[in-house]
Amino acid sequence: MAYTVVFVHAHPDDEALLTSGTMADLALQGHRVVLVVATDGAAGLAAVHASRRDLAAVRHEELEHSAQLLGAAAVYWLGYGDSGLNAEVLPQPDAPMPLVYAPREEVVGRLAEILREEAAAVVVGYDSNGGYGHPDHMAVHEIVYEAAAAANVPRILEATLPRDRLARLAHLVSWLRFFLREFDPTMFDDAFTSREAITCTVDVRHLAGVKRDSLRAHASQASGGSVPRTVALLLALPLWLYRRWFGSEYFVERGADAGATSIV
Repeated sequence: MAYTVVFVHAHPDDEALLTSGTMADLALQGHRVVLVVATDGAAGLAAVHASRRDLAAVRHEELEHSAQLLGAAAVYWLGYGDSGLNAEVLPQPDAPMPLVYAPREEVVGRLAEILREEAAAVVVGYDSNGGYGHPDHMAVHEIVYEAAAAANVPRILEATLPRDRLARLAHLVSWLRFFLREFDPTMFDDAFTSREAITCTVDVRHLAGVKRDSLRAHASQASGGSVPRTVALLLALPLWLYRRWFGSEYFVERGADAGATSIV
């Protein structure tokens, strides 16, 4: 039986980082995969774009390419602006309303309408930490639960990562701080989700190449800022190492027992 699974992400490229393998796997199995993106990503760092408006247009194109690679049947934009890492983007009359300043009832209503239209069987959002604490991610976590309740979606899952593994990796590479002067090896100590709370682990090693292509589609996010970007670092890894470290994707379903290997 085929299901419709809706993945809700905060920014373009979040799908590539957290759920691209699962999305591609579900599409290959014949399920309808739908991608919803809340913001335009215009507050993301990028070295080659002079304005937020230009960057928003570029990131829109990048996301459409990524979604095509992953086999997504539809892409929806909720139409809000990127709030920035510290919610520093304030409302402006000539720009989309930043997500964290948008009326919650309006945002929930827009997503609920999509969930109803798509007859979603499963909706995927973020964990309660919003991953690494980005305000847009934390908002999406709450919005998904409220919209799913309004649209009577049977199942809600939270895309996440095991924080213990990330913390070990961060401390392992802390010796690079001479080169990465702003790198904080404690940044993941309280982020994402503890391993024991994760209820579903999906093996996507066979789709490592597709995951990398999805990341590569977000070329604007591989540069900019004073430290190496996550997208660039991941693309620089040898494929065998990338497959080993990022060949699993993780989800939490509240009230479910641990051990699931598929989200449908």
